[in-house]
Amino acid sequence: MSMTLRSNRSTLTQFLIEERRRFPSASGDFNALVLDVALACKGIAKAVAYGELAGGTGKDAADLGGAVHLPGETQKKLNQLSNDVFIQRTEWSGNLAGMASEEMDLPYQIPGQYPRGNYLIVFDPLDGSGNIDVNVSVGSIFSILRAPQEVIDSGRDVVEADFYQPGTRQMAAGYAVYGPTTMLVLTVGDGVNAFTLDPSLGEFMLTHPKLHIPADTQEFAIDASNSRFWEAPVRRYVDECLAGKTGVRGKDFNMRWIASMVAEAHRILMRGGVFLYPRDAKDSPGAGRLRLLYETNPVGMIIEQAGGRASTGESPMLAVQPSELHQRIGFVFGSKNEVERIERYHREPMQVELSNPLFAKRSLFRD
Repeated sequence: MSMTLRSNRSTLTQFLIEERRRFPSASGDFNALVLDVALACKGIAKAVAYGELAGGTGKDAADLGGAVHLPGETQKKLNQLSNDVFIQRTEWSGNLAGMASEEMDLPYQIPGQYPRGNYLIVFDPLDGSGNIDVNVSVGSIFSILRAPQEVIDSGRDVVEADFYQPGTRQMAAGYAVYGPTTMLVLTVGDGVNAFTLDPSLGEFMLTHPKLHIPADTQEFAIDASNSRFWEAPVRRYVDECLAGKTGVRGKDFNMRWIASMVAEAHRILMRGGVFLYPRDAKDSPGAGRLRLLYETNPVGMIIEQAGGRASTGESPMLAVQPSELHQRIGFVFGSKNEVERIERYHREPMQVELSNPLFAKRSLFRD
């Protein structure tokens, strides 16, 4: 069956050119970098689509010599392949001063045979890879930063501290989701736009301009298996949602959990909702499970540019000052009013639950 293409859709290239025209002094290097990233995502999409046919998934796949990446999960072939694709598609063009990846312990230096540029890129090349074996959507997340001026002027190798920039300093952020269709979601600081890959043309076409997250929702996402480790404000919020119409919220909520950050973010971006991956008693003190530079900052920028809110659970995510390359943090994002409610619960005094029946809601007369 042939598909009739709508002639009024912009390609990603056309979109970026239109954006650049707002800044006459721009060199075009930034646009070229975004297009390199888009090309990397196309390559990863193709590899993911082949799945077990490519020998890169499943329990029988080689573990790359037993290598283990930072979160302690065994690397699959597709993780390393995706990382390599990101590097190969972006290192050569002279737009980058360096890069950092969730899959690499240290920053990646641009090889000497290539010129160096004014930008840094950080990325999670294959988010949600634990879902590959069961054919659930996975994705890639990226963030573009401006390199420190001293790096640009001297051309020196990058160091970890060069990447310690709060989310407010991101120049662009995006993710690709590899699902029934491949989509690229992008913000360059002027709202959020989503592009769908047209397989016949090999082009990302603008299909969802100026996305906006509704301020209210009746849907939340959290890993309920960790409920015994939650802090009191998170438990209070979830209990109120589960109480539905008979509780203090006066409305029913649906609960979702995909275990793929890209898929969770995409659902919320398309129809609203709130996602919670809070720090809890299972984590080290003050930490969470998600990576600040590779996951929460880029997703946070996208969410806020779409009118939502991104938070640590207590304060704005994009204001956090990074102190480690692979720093972890708790993350709450989505519909603005729900995230602000969760933040408020963290500020309010802890509600003490009394177990003595004399102080139960129905006192001595309860069943």
